[in-house]
Formats: sequence, structure tokens, C-alpha cells
Amino acid sequence: MHDTVLLCYCSCPDAASAQVLAETLVGERLAACVNRVPGIRSTYRWQGGVATDDEELLLIKTTAGRFEALKGRLLQLHPYELPELIAVPVEFGHTAYLDWVRQTVGG
Repeated sequence: MHDTVLLCYCSCPDAASAQVLAETLVGERLAACVNRVPGIRSTYRWQGGVATDDEELLLIKTTAGRFEALKGRLLQLHPYELPELIAVPVEFGHTAYLDWVRQTVGG
């Protein structure tokens, strides 16, 4: 369903790139709200080795109907070669808030 609310996760290398993404996604109505969580530390396998980096996590609220447009814009702007973008459907929540997300992104 296009009006299913999604919570998307995206890690960024620094506060500046996180801010650009947050402002752009909200400004273009691809997301209703983006929370920035600073101070995360990610350990992952990349290019044959294990790396650990400081990152900032974005919690992006949108709808299934806006996800493809959001993904396209995020991939254009994100500095990583392979950005994390994971979306999970919101099964339960405060109905008025979920309705606000839907209205804010236009559906």
C-alpha cells in the first residue's frame, strides 16, 4: 500500500552530509521528518576488510508511495559509494502522527 508509513535508516559519515540530506528530503516533501542521531560507531565489512567509523544515523519518516523518489534523491546526494538505506513498515503508532506523515509527504 502506498500510504503505509515507513521508517528508513541511513548512516552518514558526518554532521554536514546528514544535515544536507535531512533538509533536502524534508524540503522536497520526500520525508515528513528526519531525526539525526549523532555519535554512532559502525563496524562493517568493506572491500575485503573490517572497518570501524564514526557516523550519524538518520531516522527518516515517509510513505511507501514516496520511497522510490526518496531513494533516488538520497543516492544522488549521499557521499558514500554504497549508502545504507533500509526501510521498515510501521505496523503500529499514534494514528494522528501517522496521518501527519502521510499528509506531509502528499499521500
